[in-house]
Amino acid sequence: MNTKRGGKIVLHFIADFFVYETAKSVVVKSWSVGIINRVVQLLIILYFIGWVFMHEKGHQLRDTGIESAVMTKVKGLGKFNNHVMDVADYVVPSQGGSSFAVITSMVITANQTQGRCPETEDKFKCTTDDNCMAKLGSNLGNGIITGTCLNTTNGTTGWCEIEGWCPAEDDNVSEKPMKEVENFTIFIKNSIRFPMFNVTRGNFPSSLNQSYIQSCHYDPVDHPFCPVFKVGDILRHINQSLDSITDKGGEIGININWKCNLDYNVMYCNPIYFFTRLDAAFENSVASKGYNFRFAKYHQSEDGTERRMLHKAKAIRFEIIVSGNAGKFSTVPFLINLVAALTSVGLATVFCDIILLNFHKGADEYKAKKFEEVSGVVSESANNRHCEGSQMSIKALEKSSNDSGTFSIGRQEAHSSSNQ
Repeated sequence: MNTKRGGKIVLHFIADFFVYETAKSVVVKSWSVGIINRVVQLLIILYFIGWVFMHEKGHQLRDTGIESAVMTKVKGLGKFNNHVMDVADYVVPSQGGSSFAVITSMVITANQTQGRCPETEDKFKCTTDDNCMAKLGSNLGNGIITGTCLNTTNGTTGWCEIEGWCPAEDDNVSEKPMKEVENFTIFIKNSIRFPMFNVTRGNFPSSLNQSYIQSCHYDPVDHPFCPVFKVGDILRHINQSLDSITDKGGEIGININWKCNLDYNVMYCNPIYFFTRLDAAFENSVASKGYNFRFAKYHQSEDGTERRMLHKAKAIRFEIIVSGNAGKFSTVPFLINLVAALTSVGLATVFCDIILLNFHKGADEYKAKKFEEVSGVVSESANNRHCEGSQMSIKALEKSSNDSGTFSIGRQEAHSSSNQ
């Protein structure tokens, strides 16, 4: 018995596994479902035309591996601490790369030599040597703490002694920043290449003459191809005042974006410029605000003593950021997205089926029409016995389906009554 039962289970499993399913076409005459079907199809088609093909350029092969080179040159004269400052004084580094700083103010500590001297910062004030011993090994000072408290008389406050470059820097000294930086100009020369298409472009036409470049200032409307940018104009683009950025320093990004459609003439492949305050997240920070750095100039006195002049510079740092991509028509992505579009139109049918099977008042009639199970013929004798009944069933089905699979929801029941 167990063997027979197991055999039946296996045969049942095999019978269920080797089945064939085919789509059955049912035409539903319903205004509401028909309108929903066409609207959904229209939305899908508009999505592929408007977004995939027109906006995202889904028919193009895209090259995002842009190769870029940037050269910069700053020009302008300013005055700081009664000294006239030129480019060699306030631009660091001077090589003209994609990242550079324009110094707006400095704290200068002159004639430093190696020796011992008192600290200048308030955190190193002391009254006894024990106060300084507690700060041994600190990295926050201008030199190595020796553990001795200097300049104390009758218990008055002094400063811990350091060993290093003396006198120690006092950065509490305030100097008026160089306001002429607003009129400084930055010349940017950017050349790019899209290796996939072997297209090379520059950020300004080679036909521009020297006199135009020397006199123009970039403007997105009037002078979009001018490669000379005025610092004051850049600050206005990012809604920053000159005083706020020259007092503490800051970081500004000049974004050069190349987005080229090579289906058109390559002459239309031109950059778009964007300006951003890169350190905006720390603009109101108390611990670390602005941008500053230190550098020193060394010299040797007549007696052979090595001396240096220490500069703590507050500056505007500029970062030239180049990005972009290029696209050109290609058969492969076009066909892939076209097939995806045609396939996606069928989603309207799935959506309408969900409505008809679950929410429409004629759901039961639709289910009866859409889903039908047909058993295979077991033997020739069985086929002969049921031939007449099958033909009658087929005729009945043909009659009830109106010979086309078409039926109207909500009217099928009335149709059946009239036939009776």
